[in-house]
Amino acid sequence: MADRRPGQAGTAGEVPAVPAGWAVLAEPGPQTRRGRPASPRRAVLLVVAAAAVVAVVVAVGGLLVSQRIAQEQAVHHVAELTDDLAVGAVQPALTDTMATSTAQAHRVLDPLVRHLLGGVSEMVRVKIWTTRGTILYSDEPRLVGQTFALDADSRASLVQPSTRADITDLSLPENRYERGEGKLLEVYRPVWTPDGTPLLFETYFRYDTVSQQSQQLWRGFAGVTLSSLLVLLLLLGAGGWLLTIRARRASARHEELMRRALDASDAERRRIAATLHDGVVQQLVAASYIAAGQAKQAAASGSDQKRAAGLEAVASTVRDGIAGLRSLLVDIYPPSLHTAGLPSALRDLADTASHGAGDGPDIDLDIDAYEAQGVAEQEQEAMFRIAQEAVRNAVSHAHARRLTLRLATLDGTPALEIADDGDGFDTAALTAAGIEGHFGLRLMAESARQGGGWLGVLSAPGAGTLIRYRAAAR
Repeated sequence: MADRRPGQAGTAGEVPAVPAGWAVLAEPGPQTRRGRPASPRRAVLLVVAAAAVVAVVVAVGGLLVSQRIAQEQAVHHVAELTDDLAVGAVQPALTDTMATSTAQAHRVLDPLVRHLLGGVSEMVRVKIWTTRGTILYSDEPRLVGQTFALDADSRASLVQPSTRADITDLSLPENRYERGEGKLLEVYRPVWTPDGTPLLFETYFRYDTVSQQSQQLWRGFAGVTLSSLLVLLLLLGAGGWLLTIRARRASARHEELMRRALDASDAERRRIAATLHDGVVQQLVAASYIAAGQAKQAAASGSDQKRAAGLEAVASTVRDGIAGLRSLLVDIYPPSLHTAGLPSALRDLADTASHGAGDGPDIDLDIDAYEAQGVAEQEQEAMFRIAQEAVRNAVSHAHARRLTLRLATLDGTPALEIADDGDGFDTAALTAAGIEGHFGLRLMAESARQGGGWLGVLSAPGAGTLIRYRAAAR
């Protein structure tokens, strides 16, 4: 057996990369891979970042919707103004004869419309149409008396009385005198003479006015939307911070309880080992001495050789029982692991396995004592239990004659390997069927989970077995 000391050259201490064909018995969880719980700051940043993405999407969608609503509200405002002018000013001034007399319409309506145009600066044109498409009145005299085809919307507004608004098509001949005014919004609705003759009242507004009103409304919507989202983000950040702090405290509490449970388990094992050593073992030692003494006396007297042989057999059986109990005590509470550390405990395990019985296997040790110093106490316990069970299985079940026990480095983390030349088994069948029927592998897997590392086994019938435990990343 040989140990590799710190600084010793050679590649024996480097564990090769994991090949294919391994049966994985245990893997570290997400928290074990990190080595410690996520910090509250990181968790809060993730929550806030996710919330910010959602907020941006909501904000963009909300602003687009609010802009559309604001534009509709601005158009609605212009339409309402047109309704007010039609009902409050134009329709009361209409007479029955105006439906056929452009001159009378001009004489009565022109002063009124000029006054309206002066009071509403954003309005640039007024037209009154007959149902046949003749312009009965306009503040642009050159249009009066001309006939143009009414579009479908205008006819529909007359058939089903309603107020409608559209972007002015300045390419149409009836709109040629408005082309210098820029983009316009035309609003039209029916009005009636006293005898019920329908006429189409049409106003033209500068679209800039609509845009300005839309922008004002949109800024109001945007301010409310963005401020609400900002408050929501602040609340989410504060809530996430509080939840993370509580989670961290709960995790710390859980770790403290686990530590106390492990300490209690360790103390209980130590108490049981001490009780057995100071009680039953000492009593059996005394019994073996008495039986051996009585056997020597009987043999010396020569009177009863059969009795002497029986007493010697009893003494031998008691000594075997003492050896078994002492081995069990080491299994329950290996003193060298808790006093001298993992390398010493592994050497004791190898000595016991190779020399404890008369025909034990040869065990080669390759232990990086420097690397072992960085192994946490919980993982030292796991490594020792895995090595203990692996050696026991190799000797008792696999009939191994040679073992290698290695503690080295893999990807910057401590790793333990136990290889034997025993009978081996089919790991592919193990992967398919699980380890429920393999008590030793179940014990090793449980130890690996308690240690928080990765455990795998590689074997084939007649080719021996390789067991590897890799500590969690530091």
